[in-house]
Amino acid sequence: MKAAQHRTYNKNNIQLTVTDIAKPQITRKQVLVKVLAAGVNPLDNMISRGEVKMIVPYKLPQTAGNELVGLVEEVGASVTNFKIGERVFGRLPLDSIGAFAEYVAVDASALAKVPDYLTDVEAAAIPLTALTIMQALDLMQAQSGKTIFISGGTGGVGGMAIPIAKAKGLTVITNGDGANAERVLALGADRFIDYKTEDYTQTVSDVDYVLDTLGGNETEKQMTIMKKSGHLVSLRAMPNGEFAKRMNIPIHKQILFGAAGLKFDKMAEKYGVHYHFIFVTSNGKQLQEVADIFSELQIKPSIDTVYPFEEVNAALDKVANGHSRGKTVLSF
Repeated sequence: MKAAQHRTYNKNNIQLTVTDIAKPQITRKQVLVKVLAAGVNPLDNMISRGEVKMIVPYKLPQTAGNELVGLVEEVGASVTNFKIGERVFGRLPLDSIGAFAEYVAVDASALAKVPDYLTDVEAAAIPLTALTIMQALDLMQAQSGKTIFISGGTGGVGGMAIPIAKAKGLTVITNGDGANAERVLALGADRFIDYKTEDYTQTVSDVDYVLDTLGGNETEKQMTIMKKSGHLVSLRAMPNGEFAKRMNIPIHKQILFGAAGLKFDKMAEKYGVHYHFIFVTSNGKQLQEVADIFSELQIKPSIDTVYPFEEVNAALDKVANGHSRGKTVLSF
């Protein structure tokens, strides 16, 4: 079967090699999925550049790709929740990625059933981002009736974070380019702030939770609008010791992460809040909850460009260098 692999870690070259490899064999707990479409993410390029080696040290060559939608072709002896022919999607387990291939053997626990109203391309755009939101809300210990600030809510993350947060009973404040205000409010945001005309640090206060999608100087700015003991989860700042421990990373690496994230831990201490960094993991149960929320609300993710699988490197370049207005997806 055809697969796109990275064979070396190279900071200056994110190109993958399309090659023929053996079709995978499944274990008792796995299903064989015939891939229909795969989401393309900044994470895929980060892996090729060697930027996540400290978290997941992949052995090369490694078939790339972290999220997919496909059809179940074979079911392991212990699998009871999926049948041959069903359409499934998922974020692949960290230690066994490989969505950029014609077939993938996947632990059944990583998968969920695709809502009927979604196309293959739309479904492929959901798992990684939606699970990031679900796991961020878990880290925050988010409770119904509380308030969350989602920075940069006009992007792809915001497009999923807002409806999921609303479904969990949260009041949602977000910011971004005013041209997108109507679309974002339609997703359920309670308040939209145009960053060009309003400084949220001057007009927002006492929020319980923050989802930091921006990083940089914005991380500290967001801490200033929070209640004491509030929780900020960052997708873009720096991993810390708490993150390393939560991910069961070896002790010697925990020490390194602790040093790397110390700046943010001290920053959080200064403002009396909790700082967390997140690296999304597979979870079929959480994804099924997302699928149910999306089915009820008929939410569709924004798609930017769809590339045929053979043009995987053009898709990766688009994610690295293009100005996207939605998800980039590979179609098989």
